Amino acid sequence: MLETLPVLQLPTKTWMPRLSFAPKYSAPRGDTLVVIFLRGAADVLNMVVPHGEEAYYQLRPTLGIARPDDSKKMKEQRAVDLDGFFGLHPNMISLLAAWQSKQLAIIHACGAPDESRSHFKSMELMERGIGDERGPASGWIGRHLATLNTGNPSPLRAVSMGDNPQRSLSGGVPVSALRSIADFHLGGDARALQQMRAALNYVYQNDELGQDTLSIMDTLQKLDPANYQSTNPQYPDSDFGLALKQTAMLIKAEVGLEVSAIDLGGWDTHFTQGSLNGIMPNLIKDLADGLAAFHADLTDYMGKLTVVTMSEFGRRAYENGSLGTDHGHGSMMMVLGGNVDGGKVHGQWPGLSAGQLIGPGDLAVTTDYRDVLSEVLLKRLNNPATHEVFPEYQPVMRNIFL
Repeated sequence: MLETLPVLQLPTKTWMPRLSFAPKYSAPRGDTLVVIFLRGAADVLNMVVPHGEEAYYQLRPTLGIARPDDSKKMKEQRAVDLDGFFGLHPNMISLLAAWQSKQLAIIHACGAPDESRSHFKSMELMERGIGDERGPASGWIGRHLATLNTGNPSPLRAVSMGDNPQRSLSGGVPVSALRSIADFHLGGDARALQQMRAALNYVYQNDELGQDTLSIMDTLQKLDPANYQSTNPQYPDSDFGLALKQTAMLIKAEVGLEVSAIDLGGWDTHFTQGSLNGIMPNLIKDLADGLAAFHADLTDYMGKLTVVTMSEFGRRAYENGSLGTDHGHGSMMMVLGGNVDGGKVHGQWPGLSAGQLIGPGDLAVTTDYRDVLSEVLLKRLNNPATHEVFPEYQPVMRNIFL
């Protein structure tokens, strides 16, 4: 049963209060996990560009991102080289610092075995962590939380940054949907806040877990996203930027956060998606700048933090007649953290030539997304129950983490 936190706003101070659940509840919990779902099927071939492959430019004569050494293009129009073969979209240059510090890794040609190219079906299967509809109805994160007893009673053990919890969080462990920390402030009505606090204090006067809940509520009332000062670069002024900022605030406040799930939608670009400007490039910049700010803000926490990005599938390797891209297959994942084998593009690159593409012309999948997530579970979250989190699947460790 998923729980949704009430839509509750109060002027606050800029200092960062802490509850520090971890020392009180000693258990084998690992990193704080942040899962970012790029809904709509992100065009990963324009995000992490295979500029070393001539076929890419043959397939994308208009949408293709220029090679890093293309003297006919201005520097800001060219891919940012990573390893001589792959490069970042120029709107992702803000992530170069994380890459160079070896705390960012990319897994290309990564995805799910499902080839339906249906947003609904692919997201459903991926968020449930299963191969077909006959698997368990709960989500993979929900099963992770249920199989790893960290002794953490915090109502903010797992949060969904948005109005509704993601499908991946469904299960027996309560999850909080948090649109904004300001929602806890009751619109700045001090009298209403005092009345509510008194009522809850009476109800929970002999309940230790209830008192913990009240302590968290008190802490959240002191957190003010509007006045939060983070390390440069600043978070984007977007819903995604706010979600990352608030996740950082919860991590620093030590409210017992173990998982934060964040959506970034709008990637279904069949028409005029844009190469350097437009719908897709704007989303790419929002994603990269948000992650770069999060990385800089939480430098001191990177040793206990893992961020994963994923999308339900990729997009067609060749551009369509409407200057967009249609539903494809192979996608890409990014992993950010202090224990990542970073500064590398992991995975087996299948190629983009005619005999290497699959189906109607799609990038093949050579790494199952569950391999990446299973390694996260085992190495970073201290959860060995991969067979329960991903039933009927035998993961392959890809050595993405140190």
